[in-house]
Amino acid sequence: MHAEYAAVDRYLTPYIREDLDKKIILLTGPRQVGKTTLAGMLAEQLDYFNYDHPGDRLSIMERSWDRSKELIVFDELHKLPRWKAWLKGIYDTEGIPPSIVVTGSAKLDTYRRVGDSLAGRFFAFRLHPIDLKECAAKEAVEPDQMFESLIMVGGFPEPFLNGTRRFYRRWQRSHLDIIIKQDLLDLENVQQINQIETLIELLRYRVGSPVSYSSLARDLQCTDKTIKRWLQILENMYVIFRVGPHHRNIARALNKMGKYYFFDTGQVIGDKGARLENLVACSLLKEVHFQQDCLGGDVQLSYVRDKDGREIDFCIVQDGVPVLLIEVKWEGAAVSGHARTLASRFKEAQLVQIAAVLEREKTFPDGTQIRRAAPWLASLNLCC
Repeated sequence: MHAEYAAVDRYLTPYIREDLDKKIILLTGPRQVGKTTLAGMLAEQLDYFNYDHPGDRLSIMERSWDRSKELIVFDELHKLPRWKAWLKGIYDTEGIPPSIVVTGSAKLDTYRRVGDSLAGRFFAFRLHPIDLKECAAKEAVEPDQMFESLIMVGGFPEPFLNGTRRFYRRWQRSHLDIIIKQDLLDLENVQQINQIETLIELLRYRVGSPVSYSSLARDLQCTDKTIKRWLQILENMYVIFRVGPHHRNIARALNKMGKYYFFDTGQVIGDKGARLENLVACSLLKEVHFQQDCLGGDVQLSYVRDKDGREIDFCIVQDGVPVLLIEVKWEGAAVSGHARTLASRFKEAQLVQIAAVLEREKTFPDGTQIRRAAPWLASLNLCC
């Protein structure tokens, strides 16, 4: 359906290319998000090794590859014991060139294992699924044409390029099976596979709502501590991500109830409003990670909630100060009353309410805006 995206550079490509001759590149992101494809387009001459393949694993252990190539790509290298020490040894003794890119479908900073630190020797990039902004950058179609597709099948390249719900449902099943029945066993040695599958199913119904660990623990008949561990594992595997409440005290924010969203918007079960909120969460996190990884910005994503339960869906915090508040509605031309009340507490923050269905966009004297979701997300820019 969207073949124009099949063989083009992703949004991170120019930034990674710029750093190839300076540092080791660690490229992470969800499984099947396009990391290997991106890495393969970084240089004309490269050697590729996947630690999951026995022949490649032997070459990695022997340190035998073609050093005349421009680039060496190591996929799933974090499964190698003491992989950081191994990589540090290569960098310290041989340096660059050839350039080195390490890709993985888990958060590489999580799997330190035993070994020396790579501090000062790498730049890390997080690749996200396709979103409206990335679509708009190709100048091929209008945002509205991509909006329904992203709501229906999410932004992972293979189902997005196919564009049909039937294909997506089959892809979705195999995608989760690989993560749960292969990656979790390989990296976390988790045995409670059925319970984790049930946890994912419960989360699919609770997107956009603060999640109670004790409530999930009762549903799954386990402890709060176990639920927290399983949620962290799913975050490490790039299945879900947590958006916490804004609080000046970071430690307190971590202890408060967070909201969990899926990297794959198609996973969400609920009305279109829940899917839209998940889509917005994915777009905002992608932009936040871009600002952090490519531009070195101090930008964070959170939400706002007061003691009375009033809430603003998302809050962008820059250099410790809330600068943008985003309320998400499927349709509606009137500004949410509770959003306006909460927004008045943040003098430096602009309030934007976005809606999928909106006849006319509006702005107000206090700076509040009501915008259509598709074009707003297509032009998303958190540089303030």
